[in-house]
Amino acid sequence: MKSYPLQQLHKQVRKPHSAQSASAKHTSLKPEILFEDEHIVVLSKPAGLLSLPDRFDTTLPNLRTMMVEKYGEIFIVHRIDRDTSGIMMVCKTAEAHKILSEQFETREVRKIYHAVVQGRVEQEEMAIDIPLQADPQRPGLMSPSVRGKESLTQVRVLKRFRLATLLECELITGRQHQIRVHCAAIGHPLLIDADYSENTEFMLSSVKRKYNVGKHQEEKPLMSRTTLHASRLEFRHPATHETMSFENPYPKDFKALLQTLEKYSPYRTTTLQTTSWEEFL
Repeated sequence: MKSYPLQQLHKQVRKPHSAQSASAKHTSLKPEILFEDEHIVVLSKPAGLLSLPDRFDTTLPNLRTMMVEKYGEIFIVHRIDRDTSGIMMVCKTAEAHKILSEQFETREVRKIYHAVVQGRVEQEEMAIDIPLQADPQRPGLMSPSVRGKESLTQVRVLKRFRLATLLECELITGRQHQIRVHCAAIGHPLLIDADYSENTEFMLSSVKRKYNVGKHQEEKPLMSRTTLHASRLEFRHPATHETMSFENPYPKDFKALLQTLEKYSPYRTTTLQTTSWEEFL
């Protein structure tokens, strides 16, 4: 097996506002190519970039449009959420798409994510086996249900902080929002998740003692998107059948979050009984 680590580091209907191409705007959302040949392209998708065109505003930057403009015909074999960063793969041929789609369906593809969740997860490893279905009360979202589809996530603790935990989450199945819903279901929603937790952003002042904002200044969030990163993807090449494994280091915002938690909210064992996080700060 070859490994290929990355070396660099209320619903409102919106009206299209420009005929300008999606890839010509928001250049900071440009994906980075990790590997390509005549069959596939493996890339690093930045947070904020849609995998597919938006249904209401096709001018919003999205990966598929960018890939079509670059390569012509392209086939999306899987996707990750808009506000999730990390590894994705697209196919250049229908045959490659067919073969890789079969690998996803038979669960041959390994999809590993890193997630920062709220609270300290005490169990070192666990399997979250909770069926999921479309949430009947919130269109576009998912919820646990005994009537839902089989959904399995393997979880392993990578690092504990005082107020949060860094998890490695391997998707065995691939339901929409699976990691986000599973983590919330066990009492540890993502540290930031506007849909499945109450937190929409993370402020330095929440962990740094005596943090002061300058006069006439407003504190900006350290991170304001879901704390989830597609870290690793492993599959068999559709033509050579060689097992390929790609790893994608954290983007700047994810790395800054972990460094902040390590510096201002390190994990330390204690028997002190507390009723709120503020007692530790």
